[in-house]
Amino acid sequence: MVMDLEDALQVVATNRGDQLVIPTMGAIGVWPKISDRPTDFHYMPSSMGQGPSLGLGLALAQPQRGVIVLCGDGSLLMNLGCLVTIAQYPAPLWLILLDNGHYEITGGQPVPGSGHTDYAAIASGAGIRRVFMFDSIDAWRAQAGEVLSGNGPVFVWLKVQPRPDQRTPAPPRPMNDQIQRLRQSLGLNSLLGQ
Repeated sequence: MVMDLEDALQVVATNRGDQLVIPTMGAIGVWPKISDRPTDFHYMPSSMGQGPSLGLGLALAQPQRGVIVLCGDGSLLMNLGCLVTIAQYPAPLWLILLDNGHYEITGGQPVPGSGHTDYAAIASGAGIRRVFMFDSIDAWRAQAGEVLSGNGPVFVWLKVQPRPDQRTPAPPRPMNDQIQRLRQSLGLNSLLGQ
């Protein structure tokens, strides 16, 4: 049986350490209930699939912390090329794919290839060496500490229950406030003279 999204994300929150977390799309509707740290950056871009690229940039800029990106299967399919780029950099990036088989926040349409696409094989084929797949909350809980530590990049495929009738979530703060909050928590405001 696949996992409940909130349960799966609670495991991330429990095991994240000091890592930055970038929830995207559907995860934005759940993550603020679980965590509200200054190092949580709720990313709702105008084009889907850009969260992993933002995460890679932050992981390269903040290697002492590391970055976890929470990305849906629909979003990943919009930018599969990001996996090849991510594989080229030994950055502390954990890309967690939340696969529910649906474009959850745009009407619940099925994602093409749902149930037939082997995301672990795609990530491995792109060159990512640490690839994991979990479809049970017990297995995810048992191994999350190990998976979310060590060297990156890491690809984690979590099979989660679809949540029908979702609306597009809003980040808990306006983007400018989130940027300022993140910059302050990373000590960047003083470096930039602000």
